[in-house]
Amino acid sequence: MRKPPRIRQLIAAAGACLLAAGCGGSSSASGGGKLSLVAYSTPQEAYEKIIPAFQQTPAGKGIKFTQSYGASGDQARAVASGLPADVVALSLEPDVGKLVDAGLVAPSWNRDRYHGFVTDSVVVLAVRKGNPEHIESWDDLVRPGIEVITPNPFSSGGARWNIMAAYGAQLEQGKSPQQAQAYLQTLLEHVSVQDKSGREALQTFTAGKGDVLITYENEAIGAQQKGQSLDYVIPDQTILIENPVAVVEKGGNEEAAKAFVDFLHSDEAQRIFASKGYRPVKPELVDEHEFPTPPGLFKIDDLGGWSTVNEKFFDEQNGIVTKIEQGLGVSTAKG
Repeated sequence: MRKPPRIRQLIAAAGACLLAAGCGGSSSASGGGKLSLVAYSTPQEAYEKIIPAFQQTPAGKGIKFTQSYGASGDQARAVASGLPADVVALSLEPDVGKLVDAGLVAPSWNRDRYHGFVTDSVVVLAVRKGNPEHIESWDDLVRPGIEVITPNPFSSGGARWNIMAAYGAQLEQGKSPQQAQAYLQTLLEHVSVQDKSGREALQTFTAGKGDVLITYENEAIGAQQKGQSLDYVIPDQTILIENPVAVVEKGGNEEAAKAFVDFLHSDEAQRIFASKGYRPVKPELVDEHEFPTPPGLFKIDDLGGWSTVNEKFFDEQNGIVTKIEQGLGVSTAKG
């Protein structure tokens, strides 16, 4: 992931300017160079299809990529600590916020028509083939004897989505915040393994551990596409997952990085995301048969937004989930 020498950066930038001038001022960024994509764990298969498609475009011609995938929080901290990156694709908006605070991502990164998001999904319940435990709702996860798998929310952005889906679902059912908090306590008591990332949690589940996995819809679809023996249930009450992407300033090839992010919002890239189980951020591309809208779908904003949620639930000393996890002997260390 070594940054290209300065002379290559200048050549790439010059090539981009010439191409832009020849195309009437488009945002194309051809001319070669290298981009480093640092992403959370689950969209790897999608990017393995999207990157070659981008390289076939005038903007992507000659551009080489390095890729890094891992737990979203860990990836954000690594970039903030010096891991080279030109584009970050993370699970949570606050993970990009950390890079804004570090001076690595522009404060205006989310001021586009997509609000900085590149894919959507929903939290679902993955079950064994044929659903032998008859899991249909959040209530079923806390039945006696049910073993749940979900990642650790202090390393995995996906796990925070999972937990807030479980909490918000209780409110959608008309329960009080105190009852929803009590549900989280009981739910986490049923969790037997908390891996570092959503991808590792899926691997744990497909290896035979647990009765149900709380996961992204796209992860469940992807596992099925790979022939894994599982089904999934979309609970009536669940959360809309919105995943951000951003250009890292001074990453080494910023024009090409901007062109790649633009391409991620193209119809071609959005259809590739959809083929891997992600819901497109373009409403006109969402197939309601393939991606039905749950009747009790809610957003993180309905719970106060990530700033409020992180402080209330995941503060390292006083967070509701922090205290529950510590009481259960689970690590709450952040990296």
